[in-house]
Amino acid sequence: MTETVTKPLEFSAEEYQGVQFDRAEALARSRAFLELMQQRRSVRQFAPDPVPDELIENAIRVAGSAPSCANQQPWTFVVVSDPTVKERIREAAEHEEELLYRERAGEEYLEAIRPIGTNASKPHITDAPCLIAVFEQPWRLEEGGKRKHYYVRESVGIAVGLLLVALHNSGLATLTHAPSPMGFLKEILERPDNERPFLLIPVGYPAPGAVVPKLDKKSLDEIARFV
Repeated sequence: MTETVTKPLEFSAEEYQGVQFDRAEALARSRAFLELMQQRRSVRQFAPDPVPDELIENAIRVAGSAPSCANQQPWTFVVVSDPTVKERIREAAEHEEELLYRERAGEEYLEAIRPIGTNASKPHITDAPCLIAVFEQPWRLEEGGKRKHYYVRESVGIAVGLLLVALHNSGLATLTHAPSPMGFLKEILERPDNERPFLLIPVGYPAPGAVVPKLDKKSLDEIARFV
């Protein structure tokens, strides 16, 4: 029988430079990180204190390190701190949210979000010192033509997760906000044809006395199976 030899894939390679820890340090770091992340909450009341630019830039760099299909990196992060632009975004978002609560949303959806205590008023959009508008790129222009991106929403979702972790690690509060529809973000922020709004994230320090809904997270047994 002739043995079939599988040729290695041809690609440009470099040596992996990941870090490793001994068991004790790994457990200590894991437990400390778990404790940190269990304190993360969605915040809707922000202090006006400015956020150092580097904290935002570094968090976006972390998001940009996320894995993506074929390393296409189909994302754009637009940081908005101009009060006038934030006001325009808030006005457009509240318009869409008013229609959602009044006409578009079914009773089942409204019942599901009732414990969160939200309504069509979105003061956090202008109260937060900055907004990060995340856009997904279903395609890009290359050599005069369109090149399709693959697994776009999965890739951008992973990047957003890393972004939220990085911001929380810096002591910043965030909120994931997805007014529906979000086409106004593309218009206000003058984004190109190959970008679609994915998420709006107010970022800042929590206001003194800020409150959040009292919620429970599912236990490990409820969310995981080990086989």
